[in-house]
Amino acid sequence: MSDLDLDELRDELADFAQPAKPVGRSPREERVIAGFEEIQRFVKQHGRAPQHGEDRDIFERLYAVRLDRLRALEDCRALITPLDHQGLLEAGDLTAASSADDLDIDDLAAELKGAAGEAGITQLRHVRTSADKRVADEIAERDKCEDFDRFEPLFAAAQRDLEAGVRTTRPFVRDAGMLKADIAGGQFFILGGQIAYVAEVGEAFRAPNGETDARLRVIYSNGTESNLLRRSLQRALYKDEAGRRITEPAAGPLFAEESGHDDLASGTVYVLRSRSDHPLVLANREVLHKIGVTGGDVSRRIGAAKLDPTFLMADVEIVATYNLFNINRSRLENVIHRVFDPARLDIEVKDRFGNPVIPREWFLVPLFVIDEVIGRIKDGTITGFTYDPKMASLVLSAPTNGS
Repeated sequence: MSDLDLDELRDELADFAQPAKPVGRSPREERVIAGFEEIQRFVKQHGRAPQHGEDRDIFERLYAVRLDRLRALEDCRALITPLDHQGLLEAGDLTAASSADDLDIDDLAAELKGAAGEAGITQLRHVRTSADKRVADEIAERDKCEDFDRFEPLFAAAQRDLEAGVRTTRPFVRDAGMLKADIAGGQFFILGGQIAYVAEVGEAFRAPNGETDARLRVIYSNGTESNLLRRSLQRALYKDEAGRRITEPAAGPLFAEESGHDDLASGTVYVLRSRSDHPLVLANREVLHKIGVTGGDVSRRIGAAKLDPTFLMADVEIVATYNLFNINRSRLENVIHRVFDPARLDIEVKDRFGNPVIPREWFLVPLFVIDEVIGRIKDGTITGFTYDPKMASLVLSAPTNGS
């Protein structure tokens, strides 16, 4: 056996040394990483970085503001660069973002006024009091949600409902009549750029000031959670200029056989069946339906069907109609098409000039399921449902990975 000096022996034993424990991250670093991962999930789902603009939904605009700040802050860039497999930190004009060294990710809430529909997105508008800072500290004390897989489908469904107009967001302001007692389990809010879900409400108790309060378990869309008082959540929502309440799914009589004296006629949902001799249509005629919404007369709408590729260049028959009042037609149509998207017909027809056209409003779905969807829209229970072609029935939507 050859002799080894001490240096060589140290080198030989290096491979057997226990690795040094990684330095723990601060709560702020954990929040920065969690916020960046949420942006990455958006990019994975939509195939692009979040963008600014009044035509974008509030969540995309929140992500765009957050990404601008992450690009501008050197410590944040250094922290998340190893995670940036999508090249998000190198895109965009970094000089357009604020470069304030003391800008914390938690302070984004003060800069999201524009995302809520007002100007002034790059300027801080207030200075927090000591009480506000105590609330912010409580909100900031978030832990990883170990059972987030239980809640992720709820966030995905809420996001789909917002995009389809089934839910809306409303400012959380003092004059809205929103009391602490109104914050209940199962509600969604927007706080600090995250969707917050009230998963649990503890037993009520009397606070030192004599008011009734309760401890909440609040889950956030970035996979974290906090255990805070109901009054603290309320105060944080008041102070967050972009704090919003996400409404419950639209409920109530969206359709009526007769309109009330104050109702405004909005249009008609129509279900059509094609008389085309196309082989695909012939094979599925009884379950192939075009579903649309119009503000005019349905008979007039289909008068020139055989000249319109939208109607498969053939006459159609009206199978069912549903009158609607005081409703946004395009949003309603989006809801219906989202539910039936798995059964959308993949067909190409030629228009009068020989150009290929792919109609998008034809679905392979039985009429009784269409009736069920209309009924669920009426009573507000359509949230989270899609149509399963294999089962020929409505099912709860599966969670979207990475969303």
